[in-house]
Amino acid sequence: MRKKIRMIKTYEYRMKVRDYECDAQGVVNNANYLHYFETTRHEMMESCGLKLKDLTAADIIPLLRNATVSYRHSLRGSDEFLSRINIEREGLRYYFLQEITLIPDEILCAKAEIEVVCLINGKIAKPDVFDEAFAGYINWRKI
Repeated sequence: MRKKIRMIKTYEYRMKVRDYECDAQGVVNNANYLHYFETTRHEMMESCGLKLKDLTAADIIPLLRNATVSYRHSLRGSDEFLSRINIEREGLRYYFLQEITLIPDEILCAKAEIEVVCLINGKIAKPDVFDEAFAGYINWRKI
């Protein structure tokens, strides 16, 4: 009997650097990469049917627990780039493995591992709503 292979999807979101995100030398300030990563996570959530305002109204709060960013190549004003997400899940934690690549050359500009937990009714809890919404994207880590 053949083992069924599950294909894990990657989410992609295209963006463009705005001039006000750059320093005097025309290079994107490193803090803005965190904004790009966050924007991509929020766009992914909405594409999966989750809106942050609805979640917070239901007292379901995704919290960034840890972020590790590695910078490789600077983005500059008006550059277009692709922001990608792969998700891994272990225990109560989500790991958003994200990267930003320059378009059209696919040059890796930055990559990050963003660890997120969910606060539900004031306590860290199992996020069933996210498991359902992200089902096609989650790669489960072995504990």
